Amino acid sequence: MLDVLKDWYHRHFSDPQAIILLLVIVGSLAVVLLLGDILAPVLVALISAYLLEGVVGAMERHRIPRVLAVAAVLLAFLLLCLLMIFGLVPLLSKQLTQLFGEIPRMIAAGQDYLLRLPELYPAAFTVAQINEIISAVRFEVGRFGQSILSFSLANVINLFAFAVYAVLVPLMVFFALKDKHKLLAWAADFLPKRRELSWQVWQEVDQKIANYIRGKFIEIAIVWVATFVTFAVMGLNFSLLLSFLVGISVIIPFVGAVAVTLPVALIAFFQWGFEAQLGYLLLAYLVVQILDGNVLVPLLFSEVVNLHPIAIIVAVLFFGGLWGVWGIFFAIPLATLIQAVLNAWPRQRGSAPPSR
Repeated sequence: MLDVLKDWYHRHFSDPQAIILLLVIVGSLAVVLLLGDILAPVLVALISAYLLEGVVGAMERHRIPRVLAVAAVLLAFLLLCLLMIFGLVPLLSKQLTQLFGEIPRMIAAGQDYLLRLPELYPAAFTVAQINEIISAVRFEVGRFGQSILSFSLANVINLFAFAVYAVLVPLMVFFALKDKHKLLAWAADFLPKRRELSWQVWQEVDQKIANYIRGKFIEIAIVWVATFVTFAVMGLNFSLLLSFLVGISVIIPFVGAVAVTLPVALIAFFQWGFEAQLGYLLLAYLVVQILDGNVLVPLLFSEVVNLHPIAIIVAVLFFGGLWGVWGIFFAIPLATLIQAVLNAWPRQRGSAPPSR
């Protein structure tokens, strides 16, 4: 057993650069896990600067001074954020409030429909079973309402943290973009001289991760707008809120689209019942999902992600469990990083088996 462990260690950790790469990864992970809450504004600023660097670099290639490019890009980014906060958020909040006001009516209508099931299908449903389902639904709705109220109170408490983000994050983004090369040179001084393997891994994942994150934001925007237009044209209630949920659902691979289908179908059902309009809406929604999965995603991510679906699901579960929504969003980039590390990891050939 000891010889097997020695052979495994020799094949995978005999190269000093492998140890350096491992220490860099473990150190970065430890900082995020131990100091993530404290350094959250710094991490948000670095991620934002990383996303905006592509636009700044493109402007630089057109001979625009970097400081001017950084200022213009950051200003456009802040204006977009303000538009989201003061333009779309109030509309979403209004529709969400209206939806909560409609929930009692929906529950009553659903209850009436369920109570008719024992009459229509006496062999499959009993009154006792239907009453149990209604009680369970009421309990879950009440618990969901309490969680929404708790979330709202927590947001009121976190207003100070939001103010800190609103002031500090844009400043850090500006200086991170403006002084990018100085900051990278300063950070490189703390790394060992021999870091070719780490540099190889970074070069492999840098462009892929940047393209993936930018592409994901583009996908969210396109799916959101396309779904909103579809829902609005067909006259579905709460079109903006539901289309927003559909757009956000693309963050979670495979599961997101399935999960958001339920509220869309329920609201359409309570609005139209079992009418042709319900079928048309679900068909249009299915077309949007098919176009997203078979046209938009290959167009945006054809050369970015080369991961097996099982690896993607495991990454979403693992990193989502560690960091919640942020972990889900960055699950595929982090899985791409792990794949790049495994591909570049130096391996020594094991000793040849004894000849017979």
